[in-house]
Amino acid sequence: MRAVGDVVVLIGAAWCVLAAVGVLKFDDVYSRMHAATKATTLGLWLAVLGAVPRVAGMDAAKLVLVGVMVFLTAPVGAHLVGRAVHRSRGSAPVHLDAGDELARDESQA
Repeated sequence: MRAVGDVVVLIGAAWCVLAAVGVLKFDDVYSRMHAATKATTLGLWLAVLGAVPRVAGMDAAKLVLVGVMVFLTAPVGAHLVGRAVHRSRGSAPVHLDAGDELARDESQA
């Protein structure tokens, strides 16, 4: 069981490294934001799931709490970054298939 946990932690760490590479290699801020939140969240959860069997009691609960907090806050942070980039107009061109609802909301305010 210990070896399985070690392998899962290594897979999670590798996933986080791939997320970092994605942040460096992707062209626009939206793709970078996607790599920074989705892949890192999955990598962290894999690392937490691999580490929980090795620790006991409150330490395991703290690890799970860290995973939950990142799972809740990473999408919110990415949303705020995306909204700020969209409001800056011009720093990140984006081609939307449908209408731009955020621009319509800002024009009515």
